[in-house]
Amino acid sequence: MRLATYDLNHQQHLGIVHGDTIASLSALATAFGRDASLFHGLGHLLSEGHRAMDAARELSQRAVRDWNEWLPLTSVHLQCPIPKPSKIVAIGLNYRDHAEEAHLAIPKEPLFFAKFVSSITGPFDPVFIPRSDPEIDYEAELAVVIGRTAKHVSADDAYDYVAGYMVLNDVTARKWQFSDKQWTRGKSSDTFCPAGPWLTTRDEIPDPHHLRVLARLNGRIVQDSDTSNMIFGVPQLIEHICEAITLEPGDIIATGTPAGVGVFRKPPSFLKAGDVIEVKIDGLGSIRNTMQAEPL
Repeated sequence: MRLATYDLNHQQHLGIVHGDTIASLSALATAFGRDASLFHGLGHLLSEGHRAMDAARELSQRAVRDWNEWLPLTSVHLQCPIPKPSKIVAIGLNYRDHAEEAHLAIPKEPLFFAKFVSSITGPFDPVFIPRSDPEIDYEAELAVVIGRTAKHVSADDAYDYVAGYMVLNDVTARKWQFSDKQWTRGKSSDTFCPAGPWLTTRDEIPDPHHLRVLARLNGRIVQDSDTSNMIFGVPQLIEHICEAITLEPGDIIATGTPAGVGVFRKPPSFLKAGDVIEVKIDGLGSIRNTMQAEPL
């Protein structure tokens, strides 16, 4: 099942995606005599637990058979599926090839940091370059969305707490990242977390560790790897994070980026206004964002 958040006529909706079309879950619930209050947003849906997800799945199956009012995806404005999670936890140096290109040792345990929620933007919305232009870079990443409250969860049980997966670009201001000696500002600028285009539920992706991760800059491939190259897999990341921090429904884990980022190219290459960066992951779709100068 693919679940998307979208705007239509200045109203936000939660929808299910079928092919290149979308349908409002609230509208489906009303039409088929189900509880429409479950579908006010994806975060709310996840917080309602298995009952709500089962209801969404039932409506999705029914709609494929009986619904005649599907909308073209091109007619709606897709947002990040989880527009306001309680937190975004990102992982640094989690691909062997990326650690190698940075000439850094393979981490012995996950290195995680936070991106502010205000950095979230839509899968096809512009990404703004701060006025001082602090060397903006791309990082193609697999995002994990948490489906249940998780605290002290073992790696063996971790998948039970995963709602699904998305595509994410961990946009980074390298000058700020390196000069600040910590990563919060360089990772959390407004619009520095485009994600989507929808949430693909966990049952659709049997193994998230065998997915091709691809980034194209202005049509040219700049990152091409596979999630099998991750140093720490999804279960290990969840176990490590929730040993200290409670993960809540809708929280996002950005699992790290492979080799090919701009800062380690020779010479370094940074994003400029007008550049188009596309991130694609097998089975999850793609996001595509145009770089723009920050509005005055």
